[in-house]
Amino acid sequence: MNLDHHNRGSPRMSFPPLARIRQTVPQPRLDDVPGTVRRLILESKIRDRVKPGGTIAVGVGSRGITVIPTIARAAVDTLKEMGFRPFIVAAMGSHGGATSEGQRQLLAEYKITPETMGVEVRTDMDTVVVGTSPIGLPIYFDKNAHGADGIVLLNRVKPHTDFHAAHESGVLKMMVIGLGKRDGAEQIHKLGLRGMKEVLPAVGRHLIANMKFALGLAILENADDVPAEIVPLEPDTIFDVEPRLLKRARELMARLPFDQIDVLVIGELGKNYSGAGIDPNVTGRLMIETQNDFERPVVTRMVVLDVSEESHGNIVGVGFADLTTERLVSKLDERSFRINVLTSCCLERARIPITLPTDRDVFEAALQTCWRIDPSEARMVVIPNTLELSTLWVSPPLEEELRAHPHLTRETEYLPIPFSTDGTLDQESLFPESVRGRRAAGDAYAAH
Repeated sequence: MNLDHHNRGSPRMSFPPLARIRQTVPQPRLDDVPGTVRRLILESKIRDRVKPGGTIAVGVGSRGITVIPTIARAAVDTLKEMGFRPFIVAAMGSHGGATSEGQRQLLAEYKITPETMGVEVRTDMDTVVVGTSPIGLPIYFDKNAHGADGIVLLNRVKPHTDFHAAHESGVLKMMVIGLGKRDGAEQIHKLGLRGMKEVLPAVGRHLIANMKFALGLAILENADDVPAEIVPLEPDTIFDVEPRLLKRARELMARLPFDQIDVLVIGELGKNYSGAGIDPNVTGRLMIETQNDFERPVVTRMVVLDVSEESHGNIVGVGFADLTTERLVSKLDERSFRINVLTSCCLERARIPITLPTDRDVFEAALQTCWRIDPSEARMVVIPNTLELSTLWVSPPLEEELRAHPHLTRETEYLPIPFSTDGTLDQESLFPESVRGRRAAGDAYAAH
């Protein structure tokens, strides 16, 4: 890639050059996704739990699961084949601005529509009270799912961005918070870590026992963001199986290959990459009140340049960064941002960092403040987001480590950072295979 023509900004600082490296950790991959979904549903005990001709609410959330339209369509087609009457229900808590239209729009962007699915898509925010939590608060549950004869949930199992416990992000959390809508999400999050670690599983046990949960399909993704495995969760197995899947997901997830980084540049944050916008399991910065950061990696200066289109102005996670751009902050949708942040009760992550006019200004400020006298000594890593980490760009001080790493390969020489004349980083040329690159090519959610 010839990047020299991009680097025409004013020579205020001599930036270190970057080289593209490829991270190729061997990854398991599920080849026949629709066939696997069909087989798992047919082999499940769902016929024992839902009467013939019964309605089934198929829960789909707001996470950017690469093949979610394929999985959802295979699920509804199989349920129809079995004689059931499925419909899609939004299971995403307060996302989409906590409105029916906002959640419908989010699902549509993941190609979940009545036209693509062949069934009704319900995004109503109405809930019913179905019990009382261990601390005496009402348990809220989606009205549409409550009225169905059975509930099938489709969700990714992965480490949570706020806490570590037996159940983190997964099918149980979708049951409690996703189908709890805004009311249910607030009841869990308002207690902070206690709510997530203790109250969530307790409420989950109540819902599994008393609602018409018929089946969960737990999606495990590999480091390349595609399914490695899909595992069925029955009502009587979910509490035993999901914690084991979480451990496996933690082993599979993409990570940064360096323990110490002076400057970490994140191309864009987004709810489609992580519920926190920027995944602390990747960056090492937890930023939860009263809690310590993770042991690795240690990042001196972290910056983020943009927010994904799929986030619709919800810039939650911007507070992880030390520096950001006016472009990112200008895209803020105050209502959706405020609702999501106040519902989550994690306010540290919502603080707006120092904001500068251009990407180039952010790079310069990061290098000036990363505790290196000479910018050429800075250990810099540039990534597109915290979900897609197979391609990274790094500066020369990391050369020795990448040469010694068994799963890293340098693919280019060290080249000038590709800034346009207005100081914008050309992320599309750096990461053409990323969500942003595919979005620019008009194919944001094509399967890898």
